[in-house]
Order: sequence, then structure tokens, then C-alpha cells
Amino acid sequence: MLKRFVGFLRRKILLILLIGFTIGIIATIYGNKAIEATSTNESCEMCHVHPHVFDSWKKSVHYDTRVGIQIGCVDCHLPPKGQNYLKEKIKASARDAYGFIFKDSADFNWEQKSTLEYASHHVFKESCVGCHQNLFPLTLTKDGQNAHLYYTQKEDELRCINCHLHVGHYDPNALHAKNVSFGSSGNESKEKFTAATVVTEHKDFTETIPNTTVSINMKAIPGGTFKIGSPETEAMRKPDEGPQKEVKLSPFFMSEIEISWDVYLAFYSATAAEGRTTDTEGTRTETDVDAISGPTPPYGQPDQNWGLGDRPAITMSYHSAETFCKWLSQVTGKTYRLPTEAEWEYAARGGTESPFFFEGEPKDFAEKGFIGKIFGKESDVINNYVIFEKNSGAKTQEPENVEANPFGLKNMLGNAAEYCSDWYAEDAYEKLKDGAVNPKGPASGEERVIRGGTFKSNVGEIRSAARDFTKSEAWMKTDPQMPKSIWWLSDCNYIGFRVVCEHNENTMASANNN
Repeated sequence: MLKRFVGFLRRKILLILLIGFTIGIIATIYGNKAIEATSTNESCEMCHVHPHVFDSWKKSVHYDTRVGIQIGCVDCHLPPKGQNYLKEKIKASARDAYGFIFKDSADFNWEQKSTLEYASHHVFKESCVGCHQNLFPLTLTKDGQNAHLYYTQKEDELRCINCHLHVGHYDPNALHAKNVSFGSSGNESKEKFTAATVVTEHKDFTETIPNTTVSINMKAIPGGTFKIGSPETEAMRKPDEGPQKEVKLSPFFMSEIEISWDVYLAFYSATAAEGRTTDTEGTRTETDVDAISGPTPPYGQPDQNWGLGDRPAITMSYHSAETFCKWLSQVTGKTYRLPTEAEWEYAARGGTESPFFFEGEPKDFAEKGFIGKIFGKESDVINNYVIFEKNSGAKTQEPENVEANPFGLKNMLGNAAEYCSDWYAEDAYEKLKDGAVNPKGPASGEERVIRGGTFKSNVGEIRSAARDFTKSEAWMKTDPQMPKSIWWLSDCNYIGFRVVCEHNENTMASANNN
């Protein structure tokens, strides 16, 4: 009896195993077929209700390749099989299905979704090198060889799309080469100013830049004392913002807005080798700024194709901003320079001591949960004064979109971060003496101070006391040129600058020089 039962049990177990094995085989076969069926371009297009993405793919070098191979959606947007392929496919499918069912694609910011920051989450480096195994083909140009050699030395830090962002989706405005035509401001037909503005007193004035069609509105900032940094009780404060010290500043002038593209391009045209004026024999004319050597042509499109005009000039190096100040000083006869960190914060605060120069605390403007949205304080006031991550549309905006602070300055806390002349030190305020007059920061350092939030910044980063510093190496990682540019940044699209004009004998003497 026991033997029979054991035999029966074995047969049952074998039957169950056979059925399970059969089901497993069937599930594997049809599961694989389901995976393949949902990995076609047509399958992707069913959920991705944005035809322009498929149109741009069909115009790209990945659609109609030189060797006749068509690169599909999953070839770039999923890793190779065996390298977390199924895991990433499930994640992507769930995300796309949710978006298809519960979201309206008309509300998506497609421009933002085309940026490197976003693409980095949806394009896999392993897939790129899986196809492009030979990084030094015979057809590669000298510049390409230099760029790929640099990549092989920095593989842990770089991704293919750092340089080849648009190979999968064609962008007619993208330029992956030296931009020799950059610098045409469109103001050539306007009448040029013949002299700089005469300044006889400490009042607002508009600087007219000689031999250009552009001007800069300068605000008179009164001298005074204030506490630099933030108190320990301030929300979202960082250690390098203290201890607070009282400092005294002399009167100065500061540009109302960040230096715009129109103004920067006037400098570029006057000083860059490709933009210099020559006579019929090809020699320099007397109007050239002999002492100033300006920027070389940039690689790619410095304005990110967001627009020029009054938008802040971005992506230039500290050296470039400093050279601009030297040029402006020379052509106007005044003393222009980058602001010190103390001048910048004093001007940004506009006489206030709170986190912002307008009413409100950081918590009022931070991301709120469901309850906070119902019972929290109205936070629209911040949109009147600051361009930051919540209202920027992921790019810089024109100054007319915000109101000025109490000193008449716009975009001090957002839009683009701004260079200061000080070297950065985390303990700079610890070494600063109370009552210091016109402090200039440490005598030396490795990186410069940058102040003000950006169009990418959260609430904590746009407080008046928030500090940051340049990242010289990180901001030049993907510059393919050898040697790298000293004028333009390849990996930072959120830095600009504004200028200070000293209220000194040079400025007053300009009245006698004109």
C-alpha cells in the first residue's frame, strides 16, 4: 500500500513538473514574442503621442545610415539584452503607459525633454558603444580623433550623448562644429554711438558704448553697511554662508540686468579675430581695441538656441567675462569690473535682511504636498521677481518677465548665475573681520565665487545669501577642441554676469574726456 502511494505520488510530481515545464516553455516562447512585439518602432509609436519625435528620428543619421542599417527606438532607449534589458523595458513601459493614459502630451515641455539632463535618463551608453565599437574609424576627422581620444581617457565621467545628443533625433538648429558665423547681432543697420555717457554724479545712467549700437542701464547703488551671509536659523542655509559679518561698502554702479547677448556680441564683434574691422589692405584700423584680444568662435550654439537679444549672455568663461570688463573700461574711459561678493549680496538684498528681498520664507515657496497646497501660504509672489526651476520652462528668460528689487536690479536671484571677482573659500566669512570696508575675499584660490540662482535652481539656491563657485574642470568636460577654449564653456549653460562701474575719479573724469 505504501509502495503504491509512493509510486502514485511520484507520478503526480512528475506530471506537475512536466506541466510546469511545458507552461514555462510556452511562457518563455510567448513572453519573448511579447517582448519582441512591444519593442518595435510601431509599438513605441502607439504610446508616444508626439509625432515630431518620429519625424526627427526619420531625418536623423540613425534612420538612414551609410551602411543601410536602421537604428530603432529600443536600440538607443534600452540597454543591450543581458544588461538589465528586461528591467529597463518594464520601467519604460510602465512610465510610458502611465503618461499615455493619465497625461496630456500637449502639456509636455518637449524642449526640456530634449536636453542632456533629461536624455541621460533615457539613453544608454552601453547601447552606443555596442554598435560603435571602433571609436577611431579611418573616416574620422582629426578633430574627431582628438575628441574620441579625450573620451577614452574620461570614460567613467562622459557619455556619448555629451557630444552626440542629436544623432538620434535631428535638430536643424543644433551645431556640432566651430560656429564661425556666431556674433551677428542684427543691429548693424542702427546708428552707432560716438561717445560714452558723461557721468558727473552718483545717479542712475545709461552707458552708451562708443562705436556700437548698444547701451547698458546702470543703477546707482548707495554705500552703506549690511550683514553678509545668513543667520544660523535661516531655512535651507549652508555652512559656507556664515558666520555673518557686518561690512561697509562705498557707493558704486551696477548693471540693471545681466549682460545681454546684444551687449556681449558687440564686444565679440569688436575684439574677436574674425570680427575685427580692417581697411582695404586688410590691416587693423585705428578704431580697433589693440590691447584687447577677444573670444575665438564658440563650438556649437552658446545661446542653446533659446534666443539672443536681451536674454542673459551665457556659457562664457570667467576669463571671457573679465576680458569684457577690460574692454568696456577701455572704450568708455570708466572703471568697469565684476562685482565683489560683498557688493553682489548687498545689491541683491536691496536693504533687506530676510532670505529674499520680497516677502516670504523659503518654506512658503518650496514644493508642497497635498495638505500644503490646500492650507499653505500663497506663493505666486516669487514668480514676480525670480526665474527659477518652477517657472523658467528650463531655459533663461528675458528680463521683462520679472520686477526689480528695491535697488532697481532685475534677476539678481535667478535666471542665470553670475560671476563675482572673489576667490571662493568655504570659510571666507570666518576670516572676514567685522566692520571690514569693501572686502574682496581671499587673496588666492582655485575657483571663483558665483552668486544668484539660475533657471534650474530650487528655492534654497535663490536666497540672497546662497553661495556657489565655478567648476572649472566639470564645465569643460566635453569641449572637443585641443586645446580647450579659454573663452567658452562646453558643459555649463546657466552662468552669466553683470558689471559694476566704480564711482571713482575715472568715472568722474569721463566728463572731461568726452
